[in-house]
Amino acid sequence: MAKTSWAMSLAVILSALAQHGCKICSCAERPGAQTPGAALAATPTAEAAKSGGSVAYNWKNVVILGGGFVSGIIFSPVEKDLIYARTDVGGAYRWNQADKSWTAITDEFGRDANSGIESLAADPVDGNKVYLAAGTYTGSWAGNGYILRSNDRGNTWQKTDMPIKMGGNEDGRSNGERLAIDPNLTSVLYFGSRKNGLWKSTDSGASWDKVSSFSASDSGNGTGIPIVLFDKASGAKGKPTPIIYAGVANKDGSLFRSTDAGETWKLVPKQPMGVMATHAEFDSTGVLYISYGDVTGPNNMMMGSVWKYQPKQEKFTDITPAAPKKDDSFGYGGLSVDAAHPGTVMVSTIDRWTHGDEVYRTTDGGKTWKPLFTKVVRDDAGAKYLYWHKPNDPIGRGWMGDIDIDPFNPGRVMYVTGQGIWGTEDATASDSDQPTHWTFIDRGLEETVVSALVSPPSGPPLLSAVGDLCGFRHDDLNAPSADGMFDNPLCGSGSGIDVAWGKPDVVARIGWHDKQWGAYSLDGGKSWTPFASNPKGKGTGSIAVSADGATFLWGPRDGVVVYSKDRGATWSRAEGLPDAEPDPDWAPVHFRPAADRVNPKKFYVLDAKGGQAYTSTDGGAHFTPSPGGLPSLPDYQLVSASAQAAPGIEGDVWLTNLKEINHSTDSGKTYVAIDGVTEAHALGFGKPAEGKKYPALYLMGKVNDKPGFYRSDDAGVTWVRINDDRHQFGSCGEIIGDPRVYGRVYVGTGGRGILVGEPK
Repeated sequence: MAKTSWAMSLAVILSALAQHGCKICSCAERPGAQTPGAALAATPTAEAAKSGGSVAYNWKNVVILGGGFVSGIIFSPVEKDLIYARTDVGGAYRWNQADKSWTAITDEFGRDANSGIESLAADPVDGNKVYLAAGTYTGSWAGNGYILRSNDRGNTWQKTDMPIKMGGNEDGRSNGERLAIDPNLTSVLYFGSRKNGLWKSTDSGASWDKVSSFSASDSGNGTGIPIVLFDKASGAKGKPTPIIYAGVANKDGSLFRSTDAGETWKLVPKQPMGVMATHAEFDSTGVLYISYGDVTGPNNMMMGSVWKYQPKQEKFTDITPAAPKKDDSFGYGGLSVDAAHPGTVMVSTIDRWTHGDEVYRTTDGGKTWKPLFTKVVRDDAGAKYLYWHKPNDPIGRGWMGDIDIDPFNPGRVMYVTGQGIWGTEDATASDSDQPTHWTFIDRGLEETVVSALVSPPSGPPLLSAVGDLCGFRHDDLNAPSADGMFDNPLCGSGSGIDVAWGKPDVVARIGWHDKQWGAYSLDGGKSWTPFASNPKGKGTGSIAVSADGATFLWGPRDGVVVYSKDRGATWSRAEGLPDAEPDPDWAPVHFRPAADRVNPKKFYVLDAKGGQAYTSTDGGAHFTPSPGGLPSLPDYQLVSASAQAAPGIEGDVWLTNLKEINHSTDSGKTYVAIDGVTEAHALGFGKPAEGKKYPALYLMGKVNDKPGFYRSDDAGVTWVRINDDRHQFGSCGEIIGDPRVYGRVYVGTGGRGILVGEPK
């Protein structure tokens, strides 16, 4: 993940969309709107679209091998090989030791849920119990968070709605853990919130009350209380643990302590000032080790340190392995103590961009340290995107906000990065100055935010535009791309991609880059040539390619819609379309372009913010408005707008704009609202069913108010649901079918990567 995350921006939009409830009035209810009869053609049938039940599907990830920020790793203290991971926008996962992979354990929650996991706690007595604090943002537009509790390792969950917001994708998200279970009385849990103080449960997470005696503040930085830690040795089984520590994100005093089971709290004396605690752990002798940074991370940490604290002596000792310098700034993110060997500690630096982050290990309580990456052997596991097309070691040292030693195997260590998780089985080899071997262990943990998908009629089965990783040509759905992410240019985040349906070797894509915003390919996405020029505005946005590959139509994030007939050498304004209003950096594009899949002269554009569709019959040079009456959407709902042209049928166009699907069979002269579809976020086409000519339709939305993914084999007259309540995958933004395999569907998510579904 880059130093600033584009995926965070799209995740903000998706979360805002979900939390606002997506409520928009009908055409007749909108002030000044025309009635549907005046604005749109009559619906083709008198009755609403019908749901034809459901079809069982198998779902799995298109393999990328991660790509997003894993914000924490949690080893069960009571069961070998029981390991959990939490992510900032992609839910939580459980480790499968048998095949060295991860299983998603929060897929049952849909787009109205919080996929950002603020914290995770594994029960210290019962290996079957696990708890999650879920909530992605604390903004005024965001909904409240909740606590999830499971008695079967995350296979099923019970939910407690909390009256507070949580920020699983905000600053300080790799600190922790802020959710903690009393090891002596496991019915007691504490949760350190970001903006609402400390909370306590005495009934195993079913209900919660604010701890009124805890009044420490983070001085408004929004991280609150990222650490809650029990001193198990201070108590006895069956009774509340008396000594509890809480870390507050405050440089004027970060560490607080209670000696009476949370009744009162005081600042720990003689502690370091000017820094904030990021992680803290006791070793088996009662010594507390703490990592610090000047900010909470994972960005912009310029300094940090590592200390050990001996409670009996009230003594803090600075044991920092390497101090930041003016030309080598960094902090300390992760810290872990070897449960079986007191004095053995590992820490990770964070934001050390000049020389690369490092892992340090001590076996003598911090008197001496060894850097592990001076002698390291890495296995990328096939994730070639980690190299970023540079002839060096795979990137394995960015945003290292957490590191953990297996309590049952001192040699096994895992640490997080902005791309996923690295693990070793021989960390102890460094004790004898031998190299350590690290493998990228992200199989099954597919945390990427997907912005666009296309499944061409020939060539690779799938092409993608992906946040933070530019995009991929997916030749094999079950293996990571052998060529890594797209390059030339190597964009920070892809935002749009399309193919020429009549010449699918011609592909165009756009994304964020310092200088070049887009590129084209003449070999189906194997190699790329950058556009020679950029349009005015902020770039990115959406792009469409004419059926013959001769014209590119680009709707940038702000500025005017432009077209090019020389593959990006020059760009001209598409006349007849309004200017996009300047937007905040996070806002999505206003204009959604689509190319007719048969006639290369025809293009369609949906201005979702203005509630207006347009058509061009001269290759994008001029557009004329279609009849009005479409919903107009505010910024936070624009992510649910799209324009799609049906393969093989000239003039057949579909629009999604949240509350409606609109269909035109006459090149946009008239549009028909499809009754019964009560919410529409995305739509795509796939191979027709046997005996049918019209492409299969795939919908992400609601049919008769029932949310899900749907397929229609009769142009939207009837629909069958193709997912179930156990497979909702959080916030999702893209859905398309495969033009070569009937029933196969691809879903682009806001944190769970790319999913492929096929009928069972």
